[in-house]
Amino acid sequence: MIRIVAENILLFLLPAIVYVAYVYMTREEKQGAMRVLDDAPLIWLFVAGAALVVITLVSFGSVTGGKPGQVYTPPSFKDGRIEPGHIE
Repeated sequence: MIRIVAENILLFLLPAIVYVAYVYMTREEKQGAMRVLDDAPLIWLFVAGAALVVITLVSFGSVTGGKPGQVYTPPSFKDGRIEPGHIE
């Protein structure tokens, strides 16, 4: 569960991280990351991060392996070999 939360937080912060890194690398006068964030378009970074999270959740939520009522059988070890998981 913590992995899912961490991935969503990372996706949300990704536009801000990319922006800060880009501005920090391209400016001739080196400033701290906090100074770069003071000048940042925070509303647009927030919107971009939220859109990235929503698009990711919708795309992964709409791609499922089975139909309603089907049951997933996990991989199992039978007769000395591993049988892959499948949906019944």
